[in-house]
Amino acid sequence: MVPDGVGWCRTARICLVSALCLPGEGATTLNGAHDHSGDPADVIGSALDLHETGNHVVHSLGPDFCDAVSVYLLERWVADGSGGTSAEAPQVEARRLALRVGAGLPAGPDGLPIDQVLVFPRDTPYARALSTGNAQLLDAFDPHTTDRLAGSGPADTRIDDLLRTTTSFVVVPLLLKGEAIGFVAATRGPRLPLFTRPDTDRIALLAARAAVALDNARRYEHERRTALAIRRSLVPVTGLAFDGCRVAHGYRPAGRDGIIGGDWYDVFPRPGRRTGLIVGDAMGHGPEAAVAMIQLRMAARTLAGLDIPPGELLRRLDDLAAETPGASFATCTYVEWDAELHTCTVIGAGHPPALVRRSDEPARPVTLDPGLPLGLLSAAHAEPTVLKIDRPTLLLLYSDGVVETRHSDIDTGIEQLGRALDTALAGELERTRGPGEEDGPADLSRVDLQPLCDALILAAPIDATCDDRTVLLAELTPLRP
Repeated sequence: MVPDGVGWCRTARICLVSALCLPGEGATTLNGAHDHSGDPADVIGSALDLHETGNHVVHSLGPDFCDAVSVYLLERWVADGSGGTSAEAPQVEARRLALRVGAGLPAGPDGLPIDQVLVFPRDTPYARALSTGNAQLLDAFDPHTTDRLAGSGPADTRIDDLLRTTTSFVVVPLLLKGEAIGFVAATRGPRLPLFTRPDTDRIALLAARAAVALDNARRYEHERRTALAIRRSLVPVTGLAFDGCRVAHGYRPAGRDGIIGGDWYDVFPRPGRRTGLIVGDAMGHGPEAAVAMIQLRMAARTLAGLDIPPGELLRRLDDLAAETPGASFATCTYVEWDAELHTCTVIGAGHPPALVRRSDEPARPVTLDPGLPLGLLSAAHAEPTVLKIDRPTLLLLYSDGVVETRHSDIDTGIEQLGRALDTALAGELERTRGPGEEDGPADLSRVDLQPLCDALILAAPIDATCDDRTVLLAELTPLRP
């Protein structure tokens, strides 16, 4: 293990207190006597990413303060947030999060890779710093560190220099609510004075700030992974064919960090060579909308397995929404495609109408009783629309985030979406048309549906509302009995 380096650039400047000033510098004062607004330490806590935060720490401890610096985190803390370690523990496992050796970029020798998990025996300064919560100040590397560096891999002049020139070595625990979650290790050589207790105190202040930032980053990453796992589990089969039905989908969450929201969509086979498709939108964003979305989506899939008519399915979904917190006022459009009977049954609950696009006609909305949102116990009165599909046809379901704008009504947005589908389809057909082929009826079987979905997501109006955008596109192909 190496305490690997990066620029100190005056750790004293992370706080407006004289106790943090380096020797020879005046205190940073509120009247602007020292303007340190550009200090690297100022960015600690600005990123919700463990590695970026670690790099901020090593960048704040560099050539002006130490020759090498590294940041390690307890492996079990990274995994589940469990900090602290016992003095009786025979060893501890820690992950190298960031390091810098010399004045270069936040990267180290090949033998010291980022994210390497190392085992530190109980008698090392690292384990002592973790178990006692106190900094360990040494005048040279301990034998464990010397052996590890010497055997870290191919010869590297930076490692050789550390082994040959280090005259002062310090390990400072990263403490969070009194528990150690990792440590910062730093070295100095002949060009710098030996570390003093005030120096370790300054590193400890920076480490305290870093520990909070690292905890925020770990929590955010955990929640992000959870949300992504939920989102992946909810993605319907796409790019594959059901009976007489190919599907593709597109989704863009609201906002930069909107991992999961209230939109849902699904495709599932039903008995008798039928296929069910649904797109819905639970009102709002965030965890509450996501939970409501998950419950409604799973309920729709379960009800579809009972092989009940579309109207009955919507009525039961309406009943469930009325009893589910956060699910009231959700909207949806449900479609049942029967490839043998050549019928497409469409029923909605307060949702924008589906679009159909036959091979030789422009896209148009399905004439549909729009109904009221779910949860109002009104779905029993919703009337389905049955379309006769005798030739390959595109069916587009979507959420209101694709068509709603701040300055025009939703009907205008639906018209624009239809034109966007026509334009995207024409471009895809042109791309697939062979040399010498003349224009004719569109052969939808040759069309890749996914680029169409991508184009429709991007075609949303500039002044579209800040809402999730979801599209579900299907090619419906009648089958012979």
